[in-house]
Amino acid sequence: MAAVPTYRNILPSAMLGTMLKNVAVMLLDGVHPFELGVLCEVFGLDRTDEGLPGYDFAVVSAEGPRLRTHAGFDVVATEGLDRLDEADLVAVPAADASTVREFPREVLGALNRAVGRGATVMSVCSGVFVLGAAGLLDGRRCAAHWRHTELLAARHPKARVEQDVLYVDDDRVVTSAGTSAGIDACLHLVRKEQGVAVANGIARRMVVPPHREGGQAQYVDRPLPRATSDSVAGVLAWMERHLDREVTVDDLAARALMSPRTFARRFQQETGTTPYRWLLGQRILLARELLEGTALTVDAVADRAGFGNAATLRHHFGRWVGTTPHAYRRAFRSDGA
Repeated sequence: MAAVPTYRNILPSAMLGTMLKNVAVMLLDGVHPFELGVLCEVFGLDRTDEGLPGYDFAVVSAEGPRLRTHAGFDVVATEGLDRLDEADLVAVPAADASTVREFPREVLGALNRAVGRGATVMSVCSGVFVLGAAGLLDGRRCAAHWRHTELLAARHPKARVEQDVLYVDDDRVVTSAGTSAGIDACLHLVRKEQGVAVANGIARRMVVPPHREGGQAQYVDRPLPRATSDSVAGVLAWMERHLDREVTVDDLAARALMSPRTFARRFQQETGTTPYRWLLGQRILLARELLEGTALTVDAVADRAGFGNAATLRHHFGRWVGTTPHAYRRAFRSDGA
């Protein structure tokens, strides 16, 4: 039997649960079980025996202790709305009629208070309409299920609705598209607050990709797509093993035994992005892992991750992660290396 991986040796003790401790999920009548289950799986399952962070997790009812789910069975929540006032993260899963119904004034007020005191608020699928009713989408970018984007934009014209993304994180308000995109949004938050290693550890337990980029056409950073005779998966695997090499589309097309134009089209179809952006995303992930888990200098990290020099790494790191390599290392390494 394979040994159960433990993350105690690679996660600084200061990182384990200090940035995201308290999670509350707010239910409305007709809650969708899958979207609720996503939040319970990521934040409600105790994985501390593997060295991963634990969360103070609660399910909160906005409309009485017993609620009927979309699937026809009941769930019972023992906490009321006042529990939201202590949460670092308040999550709102999808529920029946979220696109058309009115929401309790107490719910909207609780969400506004949470953002006002610096907590993060997140929606899964149609839960975004609750955030919109609270005014939290005004002036912010947001995501929604593709079936709901036009309605959301019409209902909340001050919101900047992104048509083809899995999730959006805009100033402590995180919104996700339909169903499984909630997993992506949750892992994004974990990765943002607690680092790549924690997010990868949770994803491994859930047997899901730790990161997807794009819209309905996904690309998977790790693990890579399974190679087939009619795919570019073999080239993806080679690219990941050689992130430090400079390559062109012509080089990759030759390795795939395709013309450059066919390769570029097939790559976009299978991954949802361009070869350059896929490679850049892989390099950023490797740089984050090296900054978290090694004492390599930023120049050495840049070289190992394929950026060539620290200035190029800083440029791309800032655009993708929103901070500098030095600041990221200070946040995610307890020794400040």
